[in-house]
Amino acid sequence: MKTANPDPDKALTLALERLLAPLAGLCLAHGLSYQAAAELLKRAYVHAARAAQPDGSGKRDVSRVSTTTGLTRREVTRITREVAASMVLRPSPATQVFTRWMGNKRLHDKRGRPRALKRQGPAPSFESLARSVTRDVHPRSLLEELCRLGLARLDAKTDSVVLVRDAFVPSDDRSRMFGFLGNNVGDHLAAAVSNVLGKSEPHLEQAIFADELSLPSLAKVRKLVVAQWKVLLTALVPEIQALIESDRKARRAADQRLRVGLYSYHAPMGRTEKDGKES
Repeated sequence: MKTANPDPDKALTLALERLLAPLAGLCLAHGLSYQAAAELLKRAYVHAARAAQPDGSGKRDVSRVSTTTGLTRREVTRITREVAASMVLRPSPATQVFTRWMGNKRLHDKRGRPRALKRQGPAPSFESLARSVTRDVHPRSLLEELCRLGLARLDAKTDSVVLVRDAFVPSDDRSRMFGFLGNNVGDHLAAAVSNVLGKSEPHLEQAIFADELSLPSLAKVRKLVVAQWKVLLTALVPEIQALIESDRKARRAADQRLRVGLYSYHAPMGRTEKDGKES
């Protein structure tokens, strides 16, 4: 006896409900009304329709986008005039200094922790690290920014710089937090959607799911995840930097970007998890 294939439209609806629920919570938490969120969705529809056929232009393009999205031609024209092309937020020089310090084994002690660096002088020093990232910003300015973000401190007695955190999560800077949210989750979602559509080379997008854990066990898993991220960071950062330098020397077209991430999420078990649990 053949089993009926699941309704793809229903599966898509269920997936969208899971995706939109946390976004709705974010909007409500920050006072963004439904009307404002709906306007953003309209803009996203217009951009997506244009991205699908980037060669279109003029009145015919407006009609095509209107037909594809279900928006009126007047709305499509208005949105096109009002919205500039979105830009991916590039990491700041201070962020890059922090990432290289965390990811370079030569800057770690025997226990694998980032060691204190002399403020000035030849490598290994904070000055040499900062100049390896950029020569457009003075190392002193980068040090001040890291201290402002609560990521590092200057030890006046030894004239050395010490990292005081092992993750760049500026919870006191809302604009940066929103930037991370949009960039990290946006690229993660883009990878998953691309894989579902199957129109390009598959992106790595995997996850481990487990339930029936106690709070003490969950705390142990979180420590394991943090440890694995540090392993991944120290393995990838030097290799990626070496590839960037190789591309520069070979004068290859450097027009590609990459984001590699690791995430974990935990919450109390609910009916959805229990009912949908795989055997």
